Amino acid sequence: MNQELIPLVVGGLGLLMALIIFMVVNKMPAGEGKVKEIAQQIHEGAMVFMRREYTLLLIFVVVIVIGLYLGFGDWHTPFAFVLGAFCSGIAGYFGMFAATKANVRTTVAANEHGAAKALSVAFYGGSIMGLTVAAMGLLGLGALYMMFGADPHTVESIHGFGMGASVVALFSRVGGGIFTKSADVGADLVGKIEAGIPEDDPRNPGVIADNVGDNVGDVAGMGSDIFESYCGSMIACIAIASTMSVGLYSQIAERQQDLMFLPLALSSTGLLCSVLGIFLVNMFSSKKPDVALRFGTMGATVLFIIAAYFTIHALGISTQVWQCVLLGAVGGMIIGLVTEYYTGGKPVRDIAKGGETGPATVMIAGLAVGMESVVVPVITLAGIILGTSILLPEGAGVYGVGIAAVGMLATVGITMAIDAYGPVADNAGGIAEMANLGAETRAITDGLDEVGNTTAAIGKGFAIGAAGLAALAIIAAFIQVISNQVDGFSLDIGNPKVLMGMFLGGIFPFIVSAMTMRAVGDAAFDMIKEIRRQFKEIPGLMEGTASPDSKKCVDIATKAALRRMMGPGALAVAAPVVVGFGLGAAALGGMLGGALITCVLLALTMANAGGAWDNAKKYVEKGNLGGKGSDVHTAVVVGDTVGDPFKDTSGPAMNILINVMAIVSLVIAPLLAKMPYGIFA
Repeated sequence: MNQELIPLVVGGLGLLMALIIFMVVNKMPAGEGKVKEIAQQIHEGAMVFMRREYTLLLIFVVVIVIGLYLGFGDWHTPFAFVLGAFCSGIAGYFGMFAATKANVRTTVAANEHGAAKALSVAFYGGSIMGLTVAAMGLLGLGALYMMFGADPHTVESIHGFGMGASVVALFSRVGGGIFTKSADVGADLVGKIEAGIPEDDPRNPGVIADNVGDNVGDVAGMGSDIFESYCGSMIACIAIASTMSVGLYSQIAERQQDLMFLPLALSSTGLLCSVLGIFLVNMFSSKKPDVALRFGTMGATVLFIIAAYFTIHALGISTQVWQCVLLGAVGGMIIGLVTEYYTGGKPVRDIAKGGETGPATVMIAGLAVGMESVVVPVITLAGIILGTSILLPEGAGVYGVGIAAVGMLATVGITMAIDAYGPVADNAGGIAEMANLGAETRAITDGLDEVGNTTAAIGKGFAIGAAGLAALAIIAAFIQVISNQVDGFSLDIGNPKVLMGMFLGGIFPFIVSAMTMRAVGDAAFDMIKEIRRQFKEIPGLMEGTASPDSKKCVDIATKAALRRMMGPGALAVAAPVVVGFGLGAAALGGMLGGALITCVLLALTMANAGGAWDNAKKYVEKGNLGGKGSDVHTAVVVGDTVGDPFKDTSGPAMNILINVMAIVSLVIAPLLAKMPYGIFA
């Protein structure tokens, strides 16, 4: 078989496997009566949001396609851009569609068969998202590589695929994050604190919107987030390898084409290992949920590390490159374990204990945990960069960074499966509560949800680390493309333009964080007013004899998300264009460096602080420190409410922000090379 067909074949197999699993899940009992009605409301709300979001996104895509065609004067880059947006959109839509079908089936399985069956259903629901993300990435990039990869004059067109994926990711993650957190904050503040009713109580008008948000934010949004990092790391490696000098690549490989193809080969290997990992989780589903999930994740990673050695050897590439892959894979595990500690270990209990003296100490403790949690992941990323520079010849270290990112992301099939499992389990618990299925069923779904919270937090940490490495590789590719066409180009910190660019880059993460936090706050304000109105004006709602108008709350969250996601999206795409053509390539390179560092630090702080606040609330709700209804509970609910937009809106937006800025810069690099000093030089 022609080796270039491998990504297409493996991608096709991954998509077929996702379809088979979906058919298996869809044949499982979906419940009757109240259970079925609630599930249908969640499904319809999620699909309506996605259709409206994608309609707006289509307009944005058309505008960019026109700009790319006018800039490049051919169809190659615009076609790659459209294909990237299409593949990302399909992965998000299908994965979320499957998740909204799996949630109610998880509830029924918990009610009728117990914890092991419920775990299998929930995990299968998440694995559809994971396999679809990996498969669509391989199919899209594999097809473009066959079309453009062999010709050095057209290979740069592949960069457009990453830009398309990044634009969809930004809208999906930001829009979904605003939706889910405005609903979650509104439902919690009025329901838990003011009305004193449980989470997911059917009397609360905001509960359906909250459950819809879990899908549009944590399934479709997270999937598109990982998809763009997954594809971005491969694109960066192809770009770096294509610009390597003959003397440099010959030191680590027999052929330059093999170095370009390697990221696709490794990702194909990783998808096969992910499928095996998914079956491992199912085999061990009778064990504790966290044991089964950990076994599948670690098993897939170990299998990939072994298989990657033989893949690299078969392509005639040096063992040092495999060692870079090893660094990336191990680094991903370290970041995941550190995140697990800070969002599920002793720091969480310390935050909960802070609730004994009120919300202020909960906030202080949570922020301290978030800031401290940055240290080990960043040292790990620095270690990966140092390690690759030592392993590979001088000048090839940037390729090693890209391959390390590929190594970290190659098993994205199971990594994303475990992350998407969380919102499926969360929805299953909400449906059980709203349908009054009893304490025993709720205990099972709560156990799955508790593990899901931890896996979601680990997924966020992993996504941040992967996005940081992928963005660094893309930035390195951008520098390489400019350097090959502009004599003497470098990013020297002594250059005032580079230094100015670094400070400019540091601004953008704070602007986008402010925009997204304010969007959640404003939308939550509208949501709170509506929930209060319904409790006040609908007779019998608090007594449980009347039904809330859930569609009104879904509509409020939808309109807020769609209105507020446009600003960050436009800013991320326009900033590199304005700075690059206005101030020059050096200023743009500095801006990317400043944005990268600030994004990673801010993302880790917000994601881990938010995750720790969330689990501190759940720790108290399990009966510790006074349990539900106590003053401590009120304090940790406040912490969780602040943490919600931290971990699910603004924090995740940082991953995508830096990748969008980096990939847009890489796409326009050939145009910048023609006027490297900018209009205002």
